[in-house]
Amino acid sequence: MKKILTAFLFLAAVKMVAAQTLQSPEQFLGYKVGSKYTRHYRIVDYFRSVAQAKPAMVKLEKYGETNEGRELMMAFISSPENIQQLDAIRKNNLAMAGLGDKTAAMRDAPVIVWLSYNVHGNEPSSSEAAMLTLYALTDPNNQQAKEWLRNTVVVIDPCINPDGRDRYVNWFNSMVGTHFNADPASREHSEPWPGGRSNHYNFDLNRDWAWQTQIETRQRLKVYNQWLPQVHVDFHEQGYNAPYYFAPAAEPFHDVITPWQRDFQVMIGKNNAKYFDTNGWLYFTKENFDLLYPSYGDTYPIYNGAIGMTFEQGGHSRGGLAVATSSGDTLTLTDRATHHYTTGLSTIETASANREKLISEFRKFFDDGRNGKVGEYKTYVLTDKDPNKLRAVAQLLAQNGIAYGNVSEKNFRGLNYVTGKDEAYADEGYNLAVSAYQPHGVMVKVLMEPKTMVADSNTYDITAWSVPYAYGVKAYALKEKLDVSSSWKDNSIVTDVNASYGMLIPYTSFNGSRLLAQLLKNGVKVRFAEKPFTYKGKTYNRGTLIVIKTNNAGNWSAVVNAACRQFNIQADIVETGMMDKGADFGSPDTRLIANAPKIAVFTGEQASSLGAGEVWHFFDKVIDYPVSMINAADAGRINLKNYDVLVIPDGYYRSLSEKSISDKLKDFVRSGGKIVALEGAVSALASGDWGIKVKEDKSDDKGEYANVKKYGDRNTSSLSGSIPGAIYKMELDNTHPLAFGYPDYYFTLKQDATLFEFMKDGWNVGVMKKDAYVTGFAGVKIRSKLKDGMLFGVQDMGSGNVVYLAENPLFRSFWENGKMLFANAVFLVGQ
Repeated sequence: MKKILTAFLFLAAVKMVAAQTLQSPEQFLGYKVGSKYTRHYRIVDYFRSVAQAKPAMVKLEKYGETNEGRELMMAFISSPENIQQLDAIRKNNLAMAGLGDKTAAMRDAPVIVWLSYNVHGNEPSSSEAAMLTLYALTDPNNQQAKEWLRNTVVVIDPCINPDGRDRYVNWFNSMVGTHFNADPASREHSEPWPGGRSNHYNFDLNRDWAWQTQIETRQRLKVYNQWLPQVHVDFHEQGYNAPYYFAPAAEPFHDVITPWQRDFQVMIGKNNAKYFDTNGWLYFTKENFDLLYPSYGDTYPIYNGAIGMTFEQGGHSRGGLAVATSSGDTLTLTDRATHHYTTGLSTIETASANREKLISEFRKFFDDGRNGKVGEYKTYVLTDKDPNKLRAVAQLLAQNGIAYGNVSEKNFRGLNYVTGKDEAYADEGYNLAVSAYQPHGVMVKVLMEPKTMVADSNTYDITAWSVPYAYGVKAYALKEKLDVSSSWKDNSIVTDVNASYGMLIPYTSFNGSRLLAQLLKNGVKVRFAEKPFTYKGKTYNRGTLIVIKTNNAGNWSAVVNAACRQFNIQADIVETGMMDKGADFGSPDTRLIANAPKIAVFTGEQASSLGAGEVWHFFDKVIDYPVSMINAADAGRINLKNYDVLVIPDGYYRSLSEKSISDKLKDFVRSGGKIVALEGAVSALASGDWGIKVKEDKSDDKGEYANVKKYGDRNTSSLSGSIPGAIYKMELDNTHPLAFGYPDYYFTLKQDATLFEFMKDGWNVGVMKKDAYVTGFAGVKIRSKLKDGMLFGVQDMGSGNVVYLAENPLFRSFWENGKMLFANAVFLVGQ
């Protein structure tokens, strides 16, 4: 027994020594980095092993979990002296930004370098590089790293998107044989739908930084904004035939980007180039990847005081373990990881050498914000009759660390976002104000500015996103500074009502849609008014929800009161079905939603993964309503009679052009079903015999020299006909249930030139007339085309309906004002 105990203790001691001995990734994993893909949990395990071996240099922090339960973690790496006072360094950093206790200031503070890896799951080489970088920084034989870490605290987030990464890695590992096949046509280079790029809900996390609609982003940004690093790198991959890309970025640069932020990008680029030139590796700079849209992993840090950069390695999705390129070379995973490892260390080296300048410019960036030196507008005042719209804006601002409050002053003028003119302020009942005089003054300007200034129009993403338009609230931009309170109150109070007959519930914001979904899901039968009516001297608008004891049993009033509290909507008591003016409750103009609609959504390879993901996320996470996701390819064998509503997201639907499928869908509608088609699905239906047609443009120049073009202009000649994402003002028929709860206009994000002819046998609910352009880039040819057409429409067919939403009201889940429109399409239209 004694011998067994001794042996056990010996083995335990050996394991303890091994756990405390720094291992390289190859020693820990049992294979060389790049020879196979590493699953996420093994990456996390390696980081833990290094932290155990080097506790004086490495501190780990778990900051959350993904939708699928995978760990989100980051490592802080620095000298032992810096790690000992890590929280003091963090507080000092915030103090320099004017966001913390100024007494926390310290001399010779280190610069914070934050490295983010694998935001796109099928761009996996960077997470492999993260392990190499961690080892290099903690290797006791690396004297250079020791010097760098005296001046820097390095933050490594080894995988921003673990769900997407493992989706890709698990698929690839199931496809590859004993030996990889570098032939690009081999199946291991053809990732199936939806691919690993996106997260669980098929959202692109590299477009979500500012909006924070996804759980991974919200958890990460909470920590990020507690640190506010001076340097941030977002590691990506691009097509496998492309060489490496690193800073400086391409135009357009947003005009708030400082000369120093530009200069440091050049310094980083030159240092990277030094190492790439030595190794004979190709690269490019100043092309493709611009700095405008605020929700990237490079721009969001830039607008928050950092030097933000994107590094792009060739190889994403189709790179495999090795792939033959068009140049005749073979690009391996080892190559890809090595390139990212090199630029990561090069960035740390450059930051360490420029610590003092980075710190001083960081402080100046936030000083300029506090002193109101950013932008021409100094105060933004948003106002609405429904406080819930302003609450949604307040949540966005709070997530981004932006201060906001109320204004008591009401006698002022400013640029009216709705009219585009300088006008006297008209208070709608509630207000929310944002001063430009704050540390996050740059972010305030970027998110709130009425017009986006685009110096160069060849952009990588949308060019307009202004919060008042996206959130559907009236707003004024002032060139004067107003006094804004330090805290915000909307003074809305919701109290339960003791209703024996029924309740009237205002329907004036998306919270009304969420409340409706909640009631239907819980078995409450809801009516809504198709026309305004008056009860006890108070006028109730179209869309007002009516819940009465008729058809409802049990504790219906308790369910309604609970929902009103949850969604901050005050219900009124109604004691009779006879109204003072307008339709009584038994009138055909008062519609009954007798049962919660059963909803199906097309998904699968014919659907856009992002488009299907937005719809799935809307039902599953935003309104918490059951939905069936069905493969579009299976439409021929699915019994559609099991559903009331079929949502067809954006996509490229081969099946919709098949007569048998088209006939089946028409039978579904004629029998009382409803189709809600979005974006590309609308175009697909328009190509068939559905009663909707794409509007053809007949103004193009067909002259004999129309096709004579200059080769040197090939990259810019198409810009006159492009629209990467601009805001347009549509006219709404808000007497139709599709537009209930809206004014007679709607701001949409237009991303292509598609318009549809006005329907003769349908309802043209959302139309675009002339002079509809508001802000963002739209080529001169596009501007002349985008008029006199339909974008939102409803077609009655038999006992059912088809709702056409040619523009995406759920875009990235940040276009808040579109969510009510989509909910109306699902729940109100056709009742």
